[in-house]
Formats: sequence, C-alpha cells, structure tokens
Amino acid sequence: MIKPMNAKAPQQKSSPKMAKTAISPTRAENYNEWYQKIVRAADIAELSGVRGCQILKAWGYGTWEQMQRDLDRRFKETGHENYYFPLFIPLSYFEREAEHVDGFAKEMAVVTHHRLVKKDGKLVPDGELEEPLIIRPTSETIIGESMAKWIQSYRDLPLLLNQWANVVRWEMRPRILLRTAEFLWQEGHTAHETFDEAMVETKKMLEVYAAFCEEYLAIPVIKGEKIAAERFPGAVNTLCIEAMMQDGRALQAGTSHYLGHSFAKACNIQFQSRTGSLDYVQTTSWGASTRLLGALVMTHGDDNGMKMPPRIAPYQIVIIPILRDDSAKAEIMAYCEQLKADLLCETLDGQPVRVKIDAHDIQSSEKRWDWIKKGAPLILEIGQKDMDAGKVCVTRRDKLEDGKRFEERASFIGNVGLELAAIQQALYDAAAAFREARTVRDIKDWAAFDAYFSKDENSSFEGGQGFIRAKWCGDDTSLAKLDVLGVTVRCIPFDQDGKEGTCVLTGKPATMDVIFARAY
Repeated sequence: MIKPMNAKAPQQKSSPKMAKTAISPTRAENYNEWYQKIVRAADIAELSGVRGCQILKAWGYGTWEQMQRDLDRRFKETGHENYYFPLFIPLSYFEREAEHVDGFAKEMAVVTHHRLVKKDGKLVPDGELEEPLIIRPTSETIIGESMAKWIQSYRDLPLLLNQWANVVRWEMRPRILLRTAEFLWQEGHTAHETFDEAMVETKKMLEVYAAFCEEYLAIPVIKGEKIAAERFPGAVNTLCIEAMMQDGRALQAGTSHYLGHSFAKACNIQFQSRTGSLDYVQTTSWGASTRLLGALVMTHGDDNGMKMPPRIAPYQIVIIPILRDDSAKAEIMAYCEQLKADLLCETLDGQPVRVKIDAHDIQSSEKRWDWIKKGAPLILEIGQKDMDAGKVCVTRRDKLEDGKRFEERASFIGNVGLELAAIQQALYDAAAAFREARTVRDIKDWAAFDAYFSKDENSSFEGGQGFIRAKWCGDDTSLAKLDVLGVTVRCIPFDQDGKEGTCVLTGKPATMDVIFARAY
C-alpha cells in the first residue's frame, strides 16, 4: 500500500462546482460503452485497420513507458537481466509440452509460407515452410530451448531473465486494451537449482507486481493462488493479483507461475548437481501487459474522462497559456517557460516532476477539457492577469467538482510535490474504499449466491455487483454451477482465517476462503 503522507498540500478556496460532463453515456447508463468512450476521449488508444489490433497513442504509450521504467527498475533490483528472443517459434517446440499447447492452441497465429507471388493478378502465398512457425503467444518453449544450451552446472544457476516484447493471441472477442490480438508485455523466465529457490522467486515476483500496482497505479489488489482449473497451461502453481473494476468485475493484473519440471523436461534443461547427479532445473515465469492500461481506465475513470495517478502520468502538470492578446503572447509564453523551469526543480519520489506546456493554437477552454479527459493530475492556466498577479490558476483533476483555484505562484511551486503525492494517495484510497464497499462476506449458501449474481446487471456501476468472499470445499465438480452465471473463482487469498464454515456451492464443511466474481 502507498505510505500515508506526513503533510498535506494547502487547501485553497474553490470556485463553484462544475456541472459539465464530457463522457456520454455515463458509467451508470452503460458501463461498457462508457469504457470505450473513455479510451478514445483520453486519447489512450484506438482500434487499427487489422481486426483485434490496437494503436497505442502518445498518452497511452507514454503511460506504458512509465510502467516499463518502474517495473524494469524493480526487476533489475531483484537481479534480473533483459534479453530478447525471436518472434517466431517452431511448432515442434510447443508440441513438446502437451498441456501448454492445448492451452494456447485456439489463439495461435501460424505462419506457413514465406513469400507472395502474383497469380491471375492477385497476390497469393507461396513457398510453404518445412515447419510452421507460431507467432509468439508466450515464450516458455523458445526460452527453454536456449536455457538447455546455457545451463550445464549448478554454477550456472539461478538464471534470471526478463523480456519486453509483443505477443499475439488470436482473441475471438477482442476488447481494446483488455483483450487484443497483439499486445505489449514483459515476461520473466527463471531457472533454479531447488524447489525452495523457485518458490521464493515465484512469490517474490508476485510481491513486485502487487507493490507496483498499489504504489504506482493506485490500484488495490488481492494477492492469492489460482485454483487448479484457472492455472496457466503447464504450470504447477499460479499466483496472481486480482483487482476490482468499477463495474464490480475482477481483472487479473499480474501472474507469477511455478512451472516445476514441466518445461525443463520438455526442453531437456538439465544440470550437474553439487553431488554430481544430472537433475532438471526448476523454472518459473511471470508477466504483466498493456491490459494494465485498461485497468487504469476502469479503476480511475469518471464521467469526465481519466484521472491519471501522478506517478504513472506521462505529464504530471500541464501548463496552458491563455493567449488572447497578440501583444502579450511573448511575455506570457516566457512566464510559462520560466514556470516550467521552476517546476522541473521540484520532485515526486526524488524524481523531477514531468511538465508540459500546451501552446497549440486552439481555445484554452478546449485545451483544458482535453487534458481533463486525459487525466493530467494538475492543469494550470496562465493568462495576463495571472502573470501580473504572480499567481497560477489550478485545476486538480481528482477534485474536478471543486473547480479552479487561484494560488500564489511561489506557494504552488513549493508544495507541488506534496500535492501530487496527495493526489496519488487519494486515488488509491478511493479505489480501496470502492472495493471494500462492493465485497460481500455474508453469503453462505447457494440460494443467496445465485440471487446475488442474478441481480439486474444494468445497475453495474451504482450499487451493482462485486466480489463474494466465501468458503469453498475444493470440489472441482461444483464449479460447473458457476458457468451459467458467468462467474469464476478468481483466487484463494493468502490471508486465510482457517475457520471452518459451509461451502457456498455444495453445503459441505469448508475452511478455505475464495474470491468469486465475474471477470474480464
């Protein structure tokens, strides 16, 4: 969780509340369409001309770059190094691990030819490959092939690597940012000498993801273990973090897998042990993707657009010069440039704040609303009167209902780091309070469970569904009851009370708590 602030930014007198709403329909009216509108209005991404593929625009890709920087720092601090592996993987590599290929078979894009030729005026595939190539859906098999060459002895372990890449999974029902045919991600792959070392790695990397989501994305998460039916194909154990979106659905925000010997045996990754025997390594993998951009939208968006957490925003402060009088343009621009220079001397988490001057030749009110929709944490408007008075006009995006405030320039600059930290904390607190309000813990039988998830879904934002935390006996056959409701077991939370209760699906005695929810 984000550490509480020791000091608060000064409170200023606010102007009257604003009634304008930029996004229609609203969350309450149509959540799914609202989400699509937010992604477009915030200029995060748009669909491309290729079915199921997306274009990440500057604000969206800039956010992804901030995610990359912080996650990459965390990975390197835990001893991992970046590698890059081929996009194309021979089909035979996947065939070595039957459970793995079965899990991805329906989503694989396959290359069968290596050129085009013209026949009857049309381009047609030609030059059939001796072996089909799979466009990377994940890299366990091709990385395992290399590990088998690189690892000979226990002295070569542990091998800790990460890859930043794109992957292709041919989604049947694409959804922008959340499920697309191609997306960006990172995938970590490690090899270890012992089971204990591999499990330490699996748990450590889940903690890295959880800390990143809570500290940087301001998204509270539940840490837990996947049940067998929900594990990554080929994994012995899958750990995950689950987040609640504003319609009450769950989104898996990161996973960490203990793979045991499954891929080591498939790829023949063996090493000479300390006693001289030939053993298989223990492997892990873990990953997070650009679906976290969708998580940001569905956690922090409102009916006026995005509210971007400051730590992840491409620009934390946007300065809008008000240039109505040509004779004052040069002076106002110089004032804004100096303001930017002074702000760049201030810090958040020890890093200089990120500032942009938007001097596009359009009305300042339009520019202001563009940045409100994008979710810039602080928006400053500077005109002749502000310059003459040595003040700044401030809009705080997470408190848009408070309107604009006017503050002494020096005071604003001196407190801007505190204010950005306060915005970060406020967004986390709001998301945590929402999740708590929409987590139900008193449902103890199937009738109440069925009634809860059969409620009118049209009220999915205001007073709608969420998570049920209840006992489950572990009977896999009972999961079939969930199918008609579109509900799954999201995870077995780590924080178990161990008390005996009644399984909500079977009525049998049970001690294990699980999270039930609909999910993306």
